[in-house]
Amino acid sequence: MFFRTVAVAWAITLTWCCAALAQEDVVWVQIEAQPNLTDATERARIYAGDLPDVNGFALGGGWYGISLGPYTRDDAEQVLRVYRAERVIPPDSYIALGSTFRQQFWPVGANVLDRGVVNAPVASVPDATPVADPAVSAPAPTPPDETRAEAQRNERLLPPSEREKLQVMLKWAGVYPGIIDGAFGRGTRASMSTWQAQKGFEATGILTTAQRAVLLQDYNAVLNGLGLTTVRDDTAGIEMMLPLDIVAFEKYEYPFAHYTAKGDVDATVLLISQEGDQSTLFGLYDIMQTLDIVPLDGARDRSDSTFVLVGEDATRISETRVTLEDGQIKGFTLVWPAGDEERRSRLISEMDKSFERLAAVIPPSATSEQQAIDLVSGLEIRKPRMSRSGFFVDQRGTVLTTSEVIGSCGRVTLDSETEAEVTLVDAARGVAVLKPSAELAPLAIARFSDATPRLQSEVATSGYSFEGVLGAPSMTFGTLSDVRGLGGETDMLRIDMGTLPGDAGGPVLDAGGGVLGMLLPDTQSGRALPKGVQFALDRTALQAVLEQAGLAAAGTDSGTPIDPIDLTGEATGMTVLVSCWDQ
Repeated sequence: MFFRTVAVAWAITLTWCCAALAQEDVVWVQIEAQPNLTDATERARIYAGDLPDVNGFALGGGWYGISLGPYTRDDAEQVLRVYRAERVIPPDSYIALGSTFRQQFWPVGANVLDRGVVNAPVASVPDATPVADPAVSAPAPTPPDETRAEAQRNERLLPPSEREKLQVMLKWAGVYPGIIDGAFGRGTRASMSTWQAQKGFEATGILTTAQRAVLLQDYNAVLNGLGLTTVRDDTAGIEMMLPLDIVAFEKYEYPFAHYTAKGDVDATVLLISQEGDQSTLFGLYDIMQTLDIVPLDGARDRSDSTFVLVGEDATRISETRVTLEDGQIKGFTLVWPAGDEERRSRLISEMDKSFERLAAVIPPSATSEQQAIDLVSGLEIRKPRMSRSGFFVDQRGTVLTTSEVIGSCGRVTLDSETEAEVTLVDAARGVAVLKPSAELAPLAIARFSDATPRLQSEVATSGYSFEGVLGAPSMTFGTLSDVRGLGGETDMLRIDMGTLPGDAGGPVLDAGGGVLGMLLPDTQSGRALPKGVQFALDRTALQAVLEQAGLAAAGTDSGTPIDPIDLTGEATGMTVLVSCWDQ
């Protein structure tokens, strides 16, 4: 009797243990709990719109839980890992046993506690699976007969990078306004439904494999006709995708490989490659901004080892991306016509994504025989529309110049660097007053002569005769022919002197270093004059203009001649290059 009782007890114990072990092998992924049934039901409905296997159970104590399952423990751990990584469930979700659950409230009327496990909707897929570059080839679409469950299962196989790319394509299609995070929440699902409806598909909010292929094809259509091809340039030490239907290799001009337009699209690609350090990188950054292909308007971003330059005007957009690594400076520039931003932004993204650094760099010896002062490595330097001369009238750097140089300018500069503001224009007299954007420290300022000018006395002018080509002003000497204009104007001087257009706006000085006037352009008289006949606006007229501008003119008794060397130093020290730029 004793042994029979023991045997029965052991049988009951074994039965209970086996049942418990079986129960432990059926688990759930607990994702959320709510303190009332109404909120719990609403949350369960939302989750069920995005996820399969959503269930809701009373937990006791007035709480209601939302879970996924039932799964085997291995499947549940995989579901928990994938969904957490995709951020479709809260990060504090965990594996729970069904023994903690009571009455089921979602789905309405269901009872799955004793049903057994279901197959997990996710599978373990290595992230390193190669994915074809969409710019090169699109994946072959599968037959468009996936069920919703099959589409959802295949969607779960997408690595995070492909999920983010899908959101990028939906944003490009104009249906997804959210952030690119790879999480397919309500916003992403709504955008998928909108896109499906636009394309005539059933609006399920889950794209089939074939539908993703259609979206990809639409997304890449903008790249058609560019001839995107991977180019390995062993001289530059760069491998990247280039639009070879648009540009073709032309030449090497250290540190650039030039790929220039070969068709109707006025585009340019530069591969940038040279040895160097941070100082070299910063120098390249400064030089690039002087080039005509880099318009002034646009973003400028420089760090210790990289820079990005964007320049934009009415006709083109230029973008340069450069990085310093291991003593080598490499990058590229794309110049593209304005008004084609969608194609340009996609193209530069593909170029940047494909950029690979190889061992070589362009050698300094890679230079053509063509040399010019207005070229840098075969690229034209940005040039002003017009340059004339001017001169400083106070210690802050205020400048008097000819009004000829400031007409219809996008901007005005002093010595090609300092931006200047036009504060006054006297069109009748042909003179303008400029104020620098930052205070300058002139070597000399104009001091207007108090002495009476003497006819046939020697005078001199300082000016940028060649409009800045020489980098410094030149002195030109002549004689004072008359203290009136040809029509008897008392505010003009007539001078016998050989000048060039760039000298206009420069100061005219007497032998004692006093300013007698400002040289006027050759166009003042409206008629052809004998060679060497020039006119200057008299000092009294200049002083009146300065008074209009609220400035006081400095004077000097210049009746005594000074050494020509001192005169030259005084004149060139007050003279400044004034340039008019379109941008």
